[in-house]
Amino acid sequence: MGIIKEPISVDFEVESRPLTKDEETAISDFIRADKERRKKKTMRLQEKRKRKANDLV
Repeated sequence: MGIIKEPISVDFEVESRPLTKDEETAISDFIRADKERRKKKTMRLQEKRKRKANDLV
């Protein structure tokens, strides 16, 4: 992905609006689920490495 350059003599202005409670909840739930998914994946990899190390001994 490349950098998008701002055209000469053109200003971009962005006005953000506050999030609604539903949007905040949806984002929080997504982040929580993603953290759990990554944690499980990491734990599975660690267990696999331990089993592999024990098999070599």
